[in-house]
Amino acid sequence: MTSSQNHAENASPAADTVPHRTRIKLCGLGNAADVAHAVALGADAIGLVFYPPSSRALSIAQAVEMTRLVPPFVSIVGLFVNPTDEWFSEVTCNVPLTMLQFHGDETPEECEKLAGVAGLPWLRALRVSPDTQAADLVKSALNYSAASGLLFDTHVEGYGGGGKVFDWSLIPAELARRAVLSGGLSTQNVSDAIHRVRPYAVDVSSGIEVPGAKGVKDHARMAAFVRAVREADTR
Repeated sequence: MTSSQNHAENASPAADTVPHRTRIKLCGLGNAADVAHAVALGADAIGLVFYPPSSRALSIAQAVEMTRLVPPFVSIVGLFVNPTDEWFSEVTCNVPLTMLQFHGDETPEECEKLAGVAGLPWLRALRVSPDTQAADLVKSALNYSAASGLLFDTHVEGYGGGGKVFDWSLIPAELARRAVLSGGLSTQNVSDAIHRVRPYAVDVSSGIEVPGAKGVKDHARMAAFVRAVREADTR
């Protein structure tokens, strides 16, 4: 037995005992207090919306002020929906994003082009509708193979943030390691979602908002959501 084989065999049992830690992205944050609270809770990523029609959209000045509160190793994800080249360039040249999220109808070529201009990794949102099949998601994953991850969201009128859940069983096991699960997640259902899908990360927006106040984050709900994810991981 070679030394490398011996090392691999010895390392295997230890690797199997490493607990799974679901990464958490808190999205659609609207002010500095939201960011500070997300950081204090240990969120892995914050999501900032740069889609002007959205009630959660930020100006560049707002985003710059908010990102000053983000410490090292917390990702700053910029969400875009079919952006113009001018708007995309203005945002990415001024806001210190660390990752892009394309949530509109961008083609693989458009995503790669924009990400190349910004020099940043990117996520592709795949919207799951009632007639979506698992094979459709596999095909989309192949088309967007250059993406760092795939964000699975519910297909609603508009582009996300509708608080609706889709059929999680549609996500093939082979895509789970790249999956960022979104779409109607809340403190009440995130544990079940993690157990059923085993996604790399979860992404929540409407589920941590004040009921009936779209875009207004509830700090108690933010804390409860993070706690629910951590408890699901320990189980």
